[in-house]
Amino acid sequence: MVDPDVAHRTRLIQVGLGGWGGDWARNAVPAVGEVEQVAVVDARETTLRGAQQELGLPDGRCLTSLAAALAAVPADGVLVTAPVGFHVPLALEALEAGLHVLVEKPFASGVAEARAAVERAEDLGLVLQVSQNYRAYPAPQAVRDLVAAGAVGDLSVVHVDFRRWANDAPAATNRHHTFSHPLLHDMAVHHFDLLRMVTGRDAVRVYAKVTDPPWSRFREEASAVLTIEMAGGLTASYRGSWVSRGPQTAWDGEWALEGADGRITFTGRGGRGPADDVVHVSRGGGPPTPVPLPAPALWGRSAGLRQFARAIAGGPPPDVTGRSNLGTLALMEAATRSAASGRVEDVEDVASTR
Repeated sequence: MVDPDVAHRTRLIQVGLGGWGGDWARNAVPAVGEVEQVAVVDARETTLRGAQQELGLPDGRCLTSLAAALAAVPADGVLVTAPVGFHVPLALEALEAGLHVLVEKPFASGVAEARAAVERAEDLGLVLQVSQNYRAYPAPQAVRDLVAAGAVGDLSVVHVDFRRWANDAPAATNRHHTFSHPLLHDMAVHHFDLLRMVTGRDAVRVYAKVTDPPWSRFREEASAVLTIEMAGGLTASYRGSWVSRGPQTAWDGEWALEGADGRITFTGRGGRGPADDVVHVSRGGGPPTPVPLPAPALWGRSAGLRQFARAIAGGPPPDVTGRSNLGTLALMEAATRSAASGRVEDVEDVASTR
């Protein structure tokens, strides 16, 4: 692991320490030697003091607002792990202060909101990265390369299944049950992004049917079936559920990509990190053959944070910039509209926009 002097590390302010944000602070950030966490921010005093005790940070580096942190410490970048409704406002505040931004997924609730931050970052010449951390695992990276190399010929169809049971705790004690769009925005956005990554195509139309059972504890959709048309006529089917009693999938779900000359299957992002990633290729109707996968030094959120630090230091841009993520947001937004309207919805073409 790279361990340069503190003076050469990216000085990072993290905003949002509840739930997943706290996990970022405990596990993802410390793994990246190119980063120094100079301050943490949370508007909730109890959450902030709990994180302060756990992280061992002094009072002057534990603040209740980004503005206070910007005034208190010199920094290079801001990591936004607050709830989604704060993502773009916090990103814009950081950008206006001259800082680079890494923001959790989903980047925003819609394309128009996200575009405001994208265009401002571009105007200011600052890095704006989205943490689509499922990309930073060996299985989808290998599948992307296999598809691009034509390993199974022209693709004809893609199938994705995601099954998890998260319906036990009552809503009063499980915040996830009250999330806005817990499947399409909080979970399926990962799979939408992987679909774009592994096929190298954007979505053009989508039909989404919510299939929630009456005993679901989720306030909004916890399961859905989607048909997604990608550029070039490729069709993808997606079945996702937080209330499935079927065999539980890894967080990537179970994928099958069928082509003229064969089939690729993969899954990954299990409880053991990259060790759970698996890819098989079948050619010409033959048996599935495992694909050797590398064991990366960093993966997931930590790998993305390292990309962020290196981009700030003048290295290559990150894999998922704010602009490149607009295609994922456009699919998410169109799927949400379709679930509400009951109709096929066009996916906004973001490639031709500024």
